[in-house]
Amino acid sequence: MIRAIDGDALRTGDGRSRQAAPLVRVRILRQDVAGGESYWERFEVPHEPNMNVISLLQKIAAAARTQDGRRVAPVAWDCSCLEEVCGSCTMLINGRTRMACSALVDKLLEENGGEVELRPMSKFPVVRDLVVDRRRLFRSLERVQAWVPVDDSYDHGPGPRISPEQQQDAYPLSECISCGCCLEACPQFTKIEPVLRDGESDADFEARRRQAFDAAFLGAHAISQAMLFNSHPTGGMIADERMESLTGRGGIQICGNAQNCVAVCPKRIPLTRSIARAGRAATVWAIKKLFDR
Repeated sequence: MIRAIDGDALRTGDGRSRQAAPLVRVRILRQDVAGGESYWERFEVPHEPNMNVISLLQKIAAAARTQDGRRVAPVAWDCSCLEEVCGSCTMLINGRTRMACSALVDKLLEENGGEVELRPMSKFPVVRDLVVDRRRLFRSLERVQAWVPVDDSYDHGPGPRISPEQQQDAYPLSECISCGCCLEACPQFTKIEPVLRDGESDADFEARRRQAFDAAFLGAHAISQAMLFNSHPTGGMIADERMESLTGRGGIQICGNAQNCVAVCPKRIPLTRSIARAGRAATVWAIKKLFDR
């Protein structure tokens, strides 16, 4: 049997004692419902080697008690793969946007004076606690048609050949996981949170929300994906449609070249290079369009 002595030591059945595991202090900005008031709560978690933020959140959810022992609802957060592939666990950790699965607790404690602070992303509406509504992120990908169009399922035979140089150039862009880190850090990507009006139907509300999304800045992730698929032999067949989106409302002209996006990208995608390429391509495309009238 093991029991705590004054919270500092543990005593075993044979009378021997050993030090208890140190506690990790965690401060979380919570919100019970969408559009509700946010508030801070503090928690303490026994330290273990090689913990990441997801480990902290799992222990907090299992205990469901604050630092002062008060029973609370488990903290809500998003995660799936736990290996920096799904992109769903992005949040503000110690004030910086990053993936919770790859944020190691020991390093976080060093940079924030022995405490870990967790907040939801600020550029997306909060659903609950650390869970945000990222549908605008995916709408931006729809706007630039970030896919290779295929209109049937029968075998077309071998696809177009791509040189090793083209593959090497395209591969870093293909690593985007739609985590939203670049959008959270971008000064031009501002929060849009429409509210359902009295008497407004769900269909009308969705149409109004989409209209607001389509008038706002696309974001670095969508621009980079547009350049990726425009460089693909098959994807390039609808390059003009992507350029229409890139040069329309909320397009590349909104980018202020702050370069925050490339600084926070967990996959080190050369986003600023994609933006520069998109700017050149937009200029060429606009000139060609002018003379093709």
